[in-house]
Amino acid sequence: MPLTIFSDKVRFRYKSKNWQYQFDEIKEIGLLKKKKKYFLENGAFIAVTAVAYYCMIFSNLMDLYYIIPAILCYTLIIVFRFSNSKESVYFVFVKDIYQNEIRTKIEAKDRVLVGKQIDHYLDLQFERSIKRTA
Repeated sequence: MPLTIFSDKVRFRYKSKNWQYQFDEIKEIGLLKKKKKYFLENGAFIAVTAVAYYCMIFSNLMDLYYIIPAILCYTLIIVFRFSNSKESVYFVFVKDIYQNEIRTKIEAKDRVLVGKQIDHYLDLQFERSIKRTA
């Protein structure tokens, strides 16, 4: 259980990252999802396409000899693009009343567990604020 909720404080322990706050010190807590960017793969695709068009228009290659290397390069680009199954990177972020922000990277397999624990914390925080105003 990465997030441990006590009656007056919240403790987070995940791998080597540890932090602890009082209930009233946390201003905002949640999960962030960042999509992975594919600049290298997109750049390689554009470069291969540009070289193939250059060979098609400006060179005297007979019988379309540039097509086979272009198709092989496209195949390698596609293999590199889809070999990594991680589409997103997840973070737990906490903003406190002192204007500090903590981001902790978590694995995709732990996202559901941490999300449920954060929801439980938010429910408790809501109940505490209801009791204070009533």
